[in-house]
Amino acid sequence: MSAPDGETLYRVVEDTWPPARAERLGPWTIRDGAGGGKRVAAATAEGAVSPVDLTPAESAMRAFDQTPLFMIREGEDALDRLLEAEGYSVIDPVLLYLAPIDELTQDPIPPVSAFTIWPPLAIMLDLWEAGGIGPGRVAVMDRAQGAKTAILARNSDQPAGVAFVALRENIAMIHAIEVTPAHRRQGVACNILRAAAHWAQDQGATHLSLAVTRANQGANALYSSLGMQVVGHYHYRIK
Repeated sequence: MSAPDGETLYRVVEDTWPPARAERLGPWTIRDGAGGGKRVAAATAEGAVSPVDLTPAESAMRAFDQTPLFMIREGEDALDRLLEAEGYSVIDPVLLYLAPIDELTQDPIPPVSAFTIWPPLAIMLDLWEAGGIGPGRVAVMDRAQGAKTAILARNSDQPAGVAFVALRENIAMIHAIEVTPAHRRQGVACNILRAAAHWAQDQGATHLSLAVTRANQGANALYSSLGMQVVGHYHYRIK
């Protein structure tokens, strides 16, 4: 079973966390994030870009009431240099993690520790809201097509965490993981990932993937401890 390549994972990220709309403008794909965060609002280059191509892209993003923001993927070094020269700063470098499903489903999930539920319950929306994942990002989950679910984790008989997972191209991508402060470092995030993997395996997925900022040291340590491997990266540039 061969591992998905970087291009596949970029598509899966887009398909499982979709913008409100996307349109081509010259060499760009411009996205209307509708308040769903950087991942759904950033423009990407689909071909060679020159300095004269920046102004139309900036105008299009401002027309969506968005600050001009570009995603720089692996291999886009020329675009990265161009944006740096135009005064754009790096923000939120992101790592893409991947693991075969069967490596995450070998151990059972502790009883009543995680449940797959769709649509999300009110308590799940509250947990996301408390963690800064508001209606704009929940709307992204609603827009995702195909197999998807949300996960509610419990710990000490209390709601403890939540996440969203969706399936594309036999890859389950998990998003919006949030663990309440009172339940962190107690295995809740691990249970969420394992629940996502078991659900995805039942849907026929072969791999589980996720994206996380480099700065989130705790999350990066957890994913590595579970055997997930960094297989790609991207970052944003903002004016």
